[in-house]
Amino acid sequence: MAKRSISGVLLLDKPYGITSNKALQKVKYLYESAKSGHAGTLDPLATGMLPICMGEATKFSSILLNANKTYEAAIKLGYQSTTGDAEGVIEKLTEVGTTKLSVQYCETVLQQFVGETIQIPPMYSALKHRGKPLYFYARNGEVIERQPRTIRIHEIKIKSLLGNELTITVRCGTGTYIRTLAEDIGRALGCGGAYLVKLCRSSLGYFDLLQAKTLEELEEMDRVDRDYCLLPIDSILQDLPFVTLDKKETHTILQGRVLSEQPILNDWVAKNAHEKNVRLYYQQLFLGLGEVTTEQTIKPKRLLSETHLINQNRLQLN
Repeated sequence: MAKRSISGVLLLDKPYGITSNKALQKVKYLYESAKSGHAGTLDPLATGMLPICMGEATKFSSILLNANKTYEAAIKLGYQSTTGDAEGVIEKLTEVGTTKLSVQYCETVLQQFVGETIQIPPMYSALKHRGKPLYFYARNGEVIERQPRTIRIHEIKIKSLLGNELTITVRCGTGTYIRTLAEDIGRALGCGGAYLVKLCRSSLGYFDLLQAKTLEELEEMDRVDRDYCLLPIDSILQDLPFVTLDKKETHTILQGRVLSEQPILNDWVAKNAHEKNVRLYYQQLFLGLGEVTTEQTIKPKRLLSETHLINQNRLQLN
């Protein structure tokens, strides 16, 4: 099967029970995509938002790795799991007193996790050690020492409390392990521990799960409708300011050279000098990423290929 040089971003609602890579391969097959990658791994037991970047969009997928994320997590209190989730060996620790665990009490305790905190990554994670993910060692009974890391949790809200099952919504920064958070919450509530029953990523950056498509929906579409689901490449970069270049400046940037003069910076850029990365456009055509220098001019950082730009029949510089 001939591969297509297609570029864009697909928001996939990853199903339960498959790896992120398996989901990626299914999407890659459906789109006959020559080059694709996912932005932000989800565990097999987790569902929800998994952006798939195709073609030229893969150049910018790392931006999404640092974006804020929102999860909905169902936590079983009073138990512990060897994996931190429902896949492990489950052990009961305590009887959870429903009178003590009121919503109001839980809300008070959960506030201690909001803000900047320290977290130790779990053994059952994709974090690499000597080139292999930690879960590789965990499955062989090995325990690797992990360094604590600083994480930021912006908000925790309780969605429901039914018996010993607490469902919460967590908005957090990059590097946060929800299974570790679940265990810590269980201990903080006086239940000895807890484990994840369900986990769904409902948003990533500006992307919301309501925008996402399931594999079943994609399989039922024809190629035209499927392609229509792709978002433009620069949708990944909505957090960044933009600069519109004239014809001469565009020539200079596409040749990999630094602009000799300051371009006309929009108000956002002028007021946020700390932000070094900017989106570059020529006549509403996205060119790629530039970097603002100390002289307040711009140098190219990561550009779309000339072939891609020409194929859009919109790059008219002559």
